[in-house]
Amino acid sequence: MSLEGKIVAITGGGTGIGAGIAQGLARAGAQVIVGGRRTEPLQRLAQQVDSPQPIEAHALDVADRDSVGTFFRFVGDRFGAVDILVNSAGVNIQNRRMDAMDPEDWDRVLQINATGAYNCMHAVLPAMRARQDGLVINISSIAGKRAIALGGVVYCASKFAMTALGTAVSNEVHEEGVRITNVYPGEVNTPILDNRPTPVTQEHKDAILQPEDIASLMVTICQLPPRAHVPEIVIKPTKQEWV
Repeated sequence: MSLEGKIVAITGGGTGIGAGIAQGLARAGAQVIVGGRRTEPLQRLAQQVDSPQPIEAHALDVADRDSVGTFFRFVGDRFGAVDILVNSAGVNIQNRRMDAMDPEDWDRVLQINATGAYNCMHAVLPAMRARQDGLVINISSIAGKRAIALGGVVYCASKFAMTALGTAVSNEVHEEGVRITNVYPGEVNTPILDNRPTPVTQEHKDAILQPEDIASLMVTICQLPPRAHVPEIVIKPTKQEWV
């Protein structure tokens, strides 16, 4: 299915997985709008990508419902209703153990990773349900399938919440033509690695998944016809165990 004319909103689109998906979908012909808290990387991405339709950038804090409302009003006024939403905004912290993390860190990670995905789905789902068509892609994590020490307490909890959110909403909307896909990547070379308790070597970064690997898979899912639904999918580095 051609993506020409499709309106795609991507959260956390300035760097990492979100930026990779933005590039892939824009080059496939979609009209991509990226949102994020830092406008500089968003604008840099928009200027660097050569695509049939230029990438549009707009400030977005997924944890702030007023910001979410402003972002999606901008998208609607400028381009029309969102056909595809990619929830890619996500954070982690350095002190990941229960006995080391601050309660404020718990609140912040949940607000961005889980509540942020809810806020954006809440904004686009009414129109998708009304027209009986739409796709939401939630970039979760292997840590949203199994609670692993590498992810840490709050990151795992937030990604499990994102998993349940996507699955539960899919149970409600699948007969209305709306598809929800939960994606569970393993290790990916993104800026979130900078918050690892133990520094990650360049050799390790080169050996794990790259954002363009995720993007390639997401383009394929987005190009499927409406009759085809991928409820969930795991993608991991070849050498990473399914921990």
